[in-house]
Amino acid sequence: MLNSKQCDAFLAVAEMGSFDLAAERLCITASAVTLRIQSLEKTLGHLLIVRERPCRVTQAGQSLLHYLQHTRRLEQNLLQDLTGQLTSSSFYRLNIATNDDSLTTWLLSTLQETLIREKIVLHLKVDDQTQTHHLLEAGLVNACISTEAIAMKDCLAEPLGTMTYRMVATPQFVQKWFPNGINRENLKVTPAVIYNDKDQIHTDIILKHYGLTSETYPHHYIPSANAFAEAIYIGLGFGMLPEYQIGSRLKTLELIEILPQVRTEIMLYWHHWKRQSIALEKLTTTLLQKAHLKMNQA
Repeated sequence: MLNSKQCDAFLAVAEMGSFDLAAERLCITASAVTLRIQSLEKTLGHLLIVRERPCRVTQAGQSLLHYLQHTRRLEQNLLQDLTGQLTSSSFYRLNIATNDDSLTTWLLSTLQETLIREKIVLHLKVDDQTQTHHLLEAGLVNACISTEAIAMKDCLAEPLGTMTYRMVATPQFVQKWFPNGINRENLKVTPAVIYNDKDQIHTDIILKHYGLTSETYPHHYIPSANAFAEAIYIGLGFGMLPEYQIGSRLKTLELIEILPQVRTEIMLYWHHWKRQSIALEKLTTTLLQKAHLKMNQA
């Protein structure tokens, strides 16, 4: 087992090139540095430092240096993952999983002040809202926005609010494809816009109300919230869009809600570990206080 104080002394001399400078870094005397390195060399049976000006490491010392630097990087990465603190700056990094609709509409504007004030940077992973909690379970993120109401062990799932989705299309699209109303037969030949094959909102509605599976009608897969909405705006198809994103277009009649009876509310939850870093605690507080207000601004 390597002695940590002896290794720290060796690492300091190897990196500083001087016993005196290493002593200053470690806040001990130069003679103490010498004794620790001599003890380490005796334990390993190799000369590690050539006492010159500047000092240089031997071949054996180079192997030990690489090992200690690698170990230090692993420790820094572990501390960063657990606390979020970036070693090279005063910023904290948080890994968050979110659904694309939340990211495109309300998430960043809700967190803006907290991110700036607390010096937090986000590394975001985007997935369907039914899948994001799996990223937390796998340890790939510190927290996530999900439709899953049940928290996994040692985590909390706290309600953020609901996102309301409406089935919409442009007036021109409706006039072309649904001139006499919507029915099972014209749905079979009318193009729909769906986020991706994980998105069940649209497909479940059409299956429940009209008995049609997605294989029986034409549809676009557009896995980008902005591009998805744009596809509907330019008349490529009809689909489910969040009210927050399209409220003004409904008021100006740029879009029409074609099936009001299938309006859907999706409850979102914030999943996070019970024991959080200070940065994640502050982010959590902001989300729980403000998210539902943002989601209801149509």
